[in-house]
Amino acid sequence: MTDTLTAAVPAVSASTSGEKRLAARMERGASFLGSEVAIMAGAMSWVSERHLVSAMSNAGGFGVIACGAMTPALLDAEIAATKAMTDKPFGVNLITMHPDLTALIEVCATHEVGHVVLAGGLPPKGSLEAIKASGAKVICFAPTLALAKKLVRSGVDALVIEGMEAGGHIGPVSTSVLAQEMLPELAEVVPVFVAGGIGRGEAIAGYLDMGAAGVQLGTRFVCASESIAHANFKKAFIRASARDAVASVQLDPRLPVIPVRALKNAGGELFTTRQREVAQALDEGSVAMAEAQLQIEHYWAGALRRAVIDGDVEHGSVMAGQSVGMVTKEEPIADIIAALLAEAAQAFEKRAG
Repeated sequence: MTDTLTAAVPAVSASTSGEKRLAARMERGASFLGSEVAIMAGAMSWVSERHLVSAMSNAGGFGVIACGAMTPALLDAEIAATKAMTDKPFGVNLITMHPDLTALIEVCATHEVGHVVLAGGLPPKGSLEAIKASGAKVICFAPTLALAKKLVRSGVDALVIEGMEAGGHIGPVSTSVLAQEMLPELAEVVPVFVAGGIGRGEAIAGYLDMGAAGVQLGTRFVCASESIAHANFKKAFIRASARDAVASVQLDPRLPVIPVRALKNAGGELFTTRQREVAQALDEGSVAMAEAQLQIEHYWAGALRRAVIDGDVEHGSVMAGQSVGMVTKEEPIADIIAALLAEAAQAFEKRAG
């Protein structure tokens, strides 16, 4: 561990207390993941595929494939392709609401995937047991302390607590509050990885000092050279500031909107207009409730792919966390990790002084 951090942190000598403290704080998380450092790359649909995942793991971190809506056959091919690009550990993120969850778990087992990350709420009955039967470790997202405790009782091996600063689907509570509430209760029970709004190593050091086993970052890695995100998508990130990453707004309680954080664009403004139009149609009785809700639910269908792959950053969904303001250029993922580690080690060094 020390050798790894020394190589990644040229500005900090192996003999400094900062570098040693960082290695010690990351030891539990890195050991759990099987990686060199306890930094996970958040699973981002269309972005976290074979190239970014393998590059992350090859650089000493822990890559995670975003299965999203993939079929079992597609996931099978993606895992195989990733294994061809790295011999380091990586995980697979599965959505608990996926209709083929059982088959996807079987695909992971066939490939002997070591870590399965479950997102999207409580895992369906039998899913945890199926994953653990393959020998894999289970990591779950826990947006509340009560759910976190329930998941631990159910047998999950580690947790990710993610605050509202994150990109994509979000909850209502900030990362700093979740960390203060949950780390004292859970950090000694299972490894806990903190996520949401983390863009620099100083923040990583802070959460490690609070008891976190490691961290998860997504937005910070979107503009990695190895990321297949469209050039327009990356440019939008590099140009954006923290306040440009906004959460979607629900205008009418009859028309539920799952909060998503993305960069402001024409598509978001049109969505607000669309909500008003559908709500008015409901008031006038010209559309049934079920149809109205379906129109709202389907508005963003395919919008993330249009932005990430096709480069339509005006009408697609440019999901980004508030740390986007700290993304200033396209660079190799190894350089991003090295910078984060250097900042964290230097933060620990200052505290020691």
